[in-house]
Formats: sequence, C-alpha cells, structure tokens
Amino acid sequence: MFLLELLKGLPKWLIILITSATPVIEVRGAVPLGIAVLKMPAVEVVILSVIGSLIPVFPILWALNTLIEHFRKVSMLDRFIGWLFERTKRKSKIIDDLKLVGLTLFIGIPFPGTGVWTGCVAAYLLGLKPVPTFIAALIGTIIASLLMTAASLGIIHLF
Repeated sequence: MFLLELLKGLPKWLIILITSATPVIEVRGAVPLGIAVLKMPAVEVVILSVIGSLIPVFPILWALNTLIEHFRKVSMLDRFIGWLFERTKRKSKIIDDLKLVGLTLFIGIPFPGTGVWTGCVAAYLLGLKPVPTFIAALIGTIIASLLMTAASLGIIHLF
C-alpha cells in the first residue's frame, strides 16, 4: 500500500478524500481502505469518498477542454492522449448509447477502468455538457460507494 504509506500521518478523513480523488483508485479503493484498514464508520467513509471522488470532475473537464490541444503538440503526450482516448471510446459504448444514464452506470459499476476519471474523459469525447456530467458523476459515485461499502462489510460479493 504505497499510497497509504505516503499519506501516513495525515488525518484519516483526509486520507479518504485524497485516495478517492486519485485516478484508478477512486472509491473502489477508498471505501475498503476506510472501512477495513482505517476502521472508520461506513457512513463517514461513503460521504468522504463521494466528496473526494467529485473534487476532480470540473478540473478534469476544464483541463480536457482547454489543455488537450496544447498537450497534443508534444509527441509523447499526443501518443498517450491518443491511446487514452481510444481505450476510453472502446470502454464507453454504454455511455455513447445511453448518454447520461450510461455515464451514471459506467461510473457507478465498480469495475477496473470505470469511474469518475474515465467517465469524465468519455463525457468529453462524447460531447456531454459539464453540469449534467457532474450530476451523473455524483449519482454514479454514490452507487459505486454504496456497492463498495456493501462489499467491504461482506453484505455482497463483487468478485
């Protein structure tokens, strides 16, 4: 747990906020971390995880809208952005088909490669507007947090 070691010494609530705002980890890692490792109350973990996960939504959308053109001028970044966008397009068929409902489900289903960060990239690529994207991210993150809480408490088994 490299990230946990890096955040050692910070208040537990801040660890959950930072972890849930971190790409790839998001609520899928923050909820089990808070409940199983940090021994925090589940309700507190869910609230902090949802807040933390939503912190990057508008900055991601802003960055995608304003910085992508500049980044694409750098060969190495252009290759990475191209790879990321292609991967996201392949994984985001549900979003393309169902728009905001699809985005909500994409973010809400706690599988690898889904979540707020990838959902925001998909929303950008599909031309979804920022405020509806934020609302879909909020609902999807609540769903994912509740599913991960149930899994962390042994109520359901996701894998």
